[in-house]
Amino acid sequence: MYYLAIDIGASSGRHIIGSYENGRLTIEEMYRFPNGMKKNGDGTLVWDSDALFGYVKAGIAECVKKGKSPSYIGIDTWGVDFALLDKDGNRIGDTVGYRDSRNNGMDEEVYKIIPEKELYARTGIQKAIFNTVYQLMAVKKNNPEYLEKADRMLMMPEYLNYLLTGVKCSEYTNATTGQLVDAVSCDWDYDIIRRLGYPERIFGKIYEPGHIVGELTEQVAAETGCHGAKVILPATHDTGSAVVSVPTNSEDVIYISSGTWSLIGVERLTPDTSEKSRLHNFTNEGGFDRRYRYLKNITGLWMIQSMKKELGGDYTFDMLCDMAKEYDSTPLRVDVNDSRFLAPESMINEVKAAVGRPDLSVGEMFAVVYHSLAECYKTSVSEIEEMMGRKMNAIHIVGGGSRDDYLCTLTARKCGKPVYAGPKEATAIGNIAAQMIKTGVFSDLAEARRVIYDSFDVREVK
Repeated sequence: MYYLAIDIGASSGRHIIGSYENGRLTIEEMYRFPNGMKKNGDGTLVWDSDALFGYVKAGIAECVKKGKSPSYIGIDTWGVDFALLDKDGNRIGDTVGYRDSRNNGMDEEVYKIIPEKELYARTGIQKAIFNTVYQLMAVKKNNPEYLEKADRMLMMPEYLNYLLTGVKCSEYTNATTGQLVDAVSCDWDYDIIRRLGYPERIFGKIYEPGHIVGELTEQVAAETGCHGAKVILPATHDTGSAVVSVPTNSEDVIYISSGTWSLIGVERLTPDTSEKSRLHNFTNEGGFDRRYRYLKNITGLWMIQSMKKELGGDYTFDMLCDMAKEYDSTPLRVDVNDSRFLAPESMINEVKAAVGRPDLSVGEMFAVVYHSLAECYKTSVSEIEEMMGRKMNAIHIVGGGSRDDYLCTLTARKCGKPVYAGPKEATAIGNIAAQMIKTGVFSDLAEARRVIYDSFDVREVK
């Protein structure tokens, strides 16, 4: 039996088939496609959701073509972004990307109605200007007719599920990223929603990972050649899926899901929505099995990726790491979480301006960012230990950044803890593992994590 994870990130997506045999979980990439925000006619940064759906179908068809037609399909994406649908199920407007400037100033509009402290105390979600709660305020201010027409809001993976099955279905882990879910009840906070003037009807029932959304529509099945497959909810937020794959059952480890963003945190069984937690800027995002992802959302490899893209195709990541190592002793640092790095016209120029060095060489520029990121990890580790009231024994880095040897080495050096790196395809593996747990392949999360550790490359960073 084959399980398909469709893992869609900010720059690319992939279809990864998983199967379980003889005590081992195996995965195989079947299809890869590009993604990214683009400016529409009025300059708004948007996702090409029509193209994404085309890629989703093309990847399913490729699995069938290669003789590995999936029985179950799970989609995960980034959080906070959404589509609005009218009563006929048609999308209203574009699917706007979280980096768009429409969100600027919307936090203050929200706080006029619900104070920041109260919003955190109820939702437990870290403030980020792109959270759904602020994006909806931007819609209310700029396009009120959209909310008047809207019958349902679906987060990005849920919208793609709807296009596949015709079923509208909200998922818990992704819903929490929007800062509109009660941290204790794990349901929409309708009091917040009413006070902000958002239409209650657009917020549908929230389902846990493992819920069967439905089968592919006849049209999708005919287009892809995939018949009888069921769409199932993994943790549809990509970090939620990545955390499922952290290959340990120890309660005394910190994880870093390392990719475009770095998500650093621990799992909790109860949320911490205290004022101290808010001031430390921790979030309590929903996790698999009603666990809480108690973490900080840090600008990750986004800066590295952006600078490399600007430089063109002359440099590989390995080359850039080697060049950065030549400036290992540089004292220059930047605040990687500064909003100036969120969506600059030129990341290179922005880094140079931040350190006041327009003559910064390529190697030193990358060294500055690498060291700044690792020191941000160090600070976050100390804050996690303070909030948890105990020392943590190790750090597990999963995701694409687990293969960045320089960053992993700097993390171990600066944090002073054992660092374990891998698996690389953490999000897809966690997506597949969640599907397998809910279909009885694994008895629970603990068993899944033991199998993941035995099945994939997990190395101690030296």
